[in-house]
Amino acid sequence: MNLLIVDDEDVIREGIKRTIQRTFPSMQVSLANGPEEAARMLRSRPMDIVLTDVLMPGMTGLELMQLSRHRHPQVKWVVISAYSEFTYAQEAVRLGAKDYMLKPIGKERLIQTMEKLIAEIEHENEQAKERNQFKQQLKYVREAVFQRLASGLDLGRMDLTAWMKHHPTFRLIMVKMDSNRSVQLEHFMIENVLGECIEREGKGFTTSLDEKSLVGLITLREDRMIRAMVELLRIELNKVLKVPFQVMVSEVMQSFHEVPREVARMRQEALIHIHDQETGGQSIIEVAVQYMKANYHTDLSLEKAAAIVYLNPAYFSQLFKQKVGYGFKEYMIQLRMEQAKLLLLNTPLKLADIAERIGYQDVKHFTQVFRKKHQATPTEYRAAHLAQQSLSHE
Repeated sequence: MNLLIVDDEDVIREGIKRTIQRTFPSMQVSLANGPEEAARMLRSRPMDIVLTDVLMPGMTGLELMQLSRHRHPQVKWVVISAYSEFTYAQEAVRLGAKDYMLKPIGKERLIQTMEKLIAEIEHENEQAKERNQFKQQLKYVREAVFQRLASGLDLGRMDLTAWMKHHPTFRLIMVKMDSNRSVQLEHFMIENVLGECIEREGKGFTTSLDEKSLVGLITLREDRMIRAMVELLRIELNKVLKVPFQVMVSEVMQSFHEVPREVARMRQEALIHIHDQETGGQSIIEVAVQYMKANYHTDLSLEKAAAIVYLNPAYFSQLFKQKVGYGFKEYMIQLRMEQAKLLLLNTPLKLADIAERIGYQDVKHFTQVFRKKHQATPTEYRAAHLAQQSLSHE
């Protein structure tokens, strides 16, 4: 437990400290010679009790209390003073002081006051601990009940009315991983990220459906923000997950009784339309391909392309190959080589310039890739086609 003693008189500070430490050896006692130093110490470390003098240079102890009590609501304040004017005691009580003691402070009175405050703090801590335990238990019960509901299992006599009052309208967000290996760690990561997104954008909770699927229920503060929230969720998941995943969102729902059917529908969608997510009327891969065609000349990596469509690289790579028929790297090479052929046959550009224009900084590397693709070097390819054109014109 931490105690701060604020007094501009060294003798008073040290005397109180000695009495406290003899009687309560586990108490951590800090000293401040005035309100300004006390304010700095309150900001730097948590305090449970503050004993402050009333009249000190610069600022009174009551002013210190008034300025600090909202920022440090957990602190128990005790005011000490050499003056017995009732107005000081009145103000101290109004500000929430636990006690008002006159100097010279008797050791017995000081010890009694500290014992009372320590007992009060311990009681409050125990109550807070019980509240937190109850909240945690309630969280587990709620998630377990919702898991049964989402899985279409019987809830017995469980009444969902109280929950429905907190969520008159809501959406479901399902995250499903596509991996053949154990994904326990990824499961934990998704639960945390999805939970944080829900807390940031509204209210709700998450629960596990199975070892590779989770579902969150959210009532948004503004439902129009759903698209932005889902995009943010994908971005955050991309940062932590190394396995393919899908994110699916329900329409706005108004009854918990609709949940089992909607979860079943989303599961089915994940199986049947695993690669058919839509973005602005175009498939995700169509958007990626358009971006690649416009940026093939840059240092465009698989990770950058995946980020454009908010997919993690592993999932994007798998999805790209299935939709396009080529791997990402192979398709990039094809784009660049097609453009290289056009530049070789229609411009007088040097090989170094052509290589740079299609995204290769090294001419030697460009030549090797071109030869592998077309069984001829760029120079041989250009010469052969120019010779063929000459013959056709004769």
